[in-house]
Amino acid sequence: MPHTLRTFVRHAILIAFSAMIVLPLVWVLRVSLTDKLTAYKIPPEIGHLSLDNYIEVFRSFPFALWFGNSVLIAVLATLISLPFATMMAYAAARFRTGGSPLWIAVLASQMLPPIILVLPLFMVFLSVLPVDSRIAIVIAHVAINLPFMAWMMVSFFEGDSRSLEEAARMDGATRWQAFIRIAVPVAGPGILAAGLLGFILSWNEFLYALILSDSSSQTLPVGLAGLETHAGVDIAPLAAATLLALAPVLILLPFLRKYLIKGLSLGALK
Repeated sequence: MPHTLRTFVRHAILIAFSAMIVLPLVWVLRVSLTDKLTAYKIPPEIGHLSLDNYIEVFRSFPFALWFGNSVLIAVLATLISLPFATMMAYAAARFRTGGSPLWIAVLASQMLPPIILVLPLFMVFLSVLPVDSRIAIVIAHVAINLPFMAWMMVSFFEGDSRSLEEAARMDGATRWQAFIRIAVPVAGPGILAAGLLGFILSWNEFLYALILSDSSSQTLPVGLAGLETHAGVDIAPLAAATLLALAPVLILLPFLRKYLIKGLSLGALK
């Protein structure tokens, strides 16, 4: 195949995949800015653009409460998971804690359908923790994200950081000092990438938040799933609420993109 044709095919595939991702977002944006009648028209029309749907989301639904709950739960779950995941990954990289069987089991646990774990987790919470509360959702998200984040970071503590640590130990640093001052900064991109992915996983999680929340602790995915009026689901306010729910991730990614790409690429190479 000629070089020009190969280049054309590659670009055509990339454009097609990009369109599959971008066009639904453009459609949702159009619907969120149009009136309710125009939103349902096929073929699509632009109509008169306004922010009325965004105003209605806050006026007719407890969207601010859902948004605040999601921010609080995702931030707390990430802040709690990240230090423990970092130490677990370090222990696995340096001391082979648990050996390969443990980490294969950790990886396998991420492949289980979440519905399998919901009932046991709910029964545990009924016995020892308050159900229908933010703290229950935070603990559930920590339990879900911690193994994944630890598994993701193991490779970042291997390679270059090991030799730097050994040099620091020879200069008199303790194991803890070498970990804090050498290993953690060297693995910084991986830790940041794991934290960002953990935040996104917690932000988007639906099933556990649905089972463990009440009306005062609902997160955005749960709130959006029940977003309806007396006349049924109103697609225009739903589109506006969906874009507002995507906003934090869309705002974070441009600033953290280079760290995320660097972290994931380093993990893939090691």
